[in-house]
Amino acid sequence: MDVEVVFPAELLVALKEDPESFRKKALVYTLGKLYELGRISSGLGAQILGCDRWEFYRLLSESGFAVIDYPEEELEREAETSRQLAAKAKRQ
Repeated sequence: MDVEVVFPAELLVALKEDPESFRKKALVYTLGKLYELGRISSGLGAQILGCDRWEFYRLLSESGFAVIDYPEEELEREAETSRQLAAKAKRQ
């Protein structure tokens, strides 16, 4: 089952958009927000758009969405692990 959202034609005229271009942008923004909120995976977003994950990430990034959004504590943990690995590599 598909869900249809109807926008007035005046919106397309005001934005100087053709229907297909507008449809894709609206879909990217919707999926981007759902991905940002953690409601869908990148795989599902890519599947819906008919592209691979890297293309999905590219489209989100171009539309202003954070593609990788680590919580602060996870980001610090990743940084500490990287520092430890770098120090270990220097010793070898």
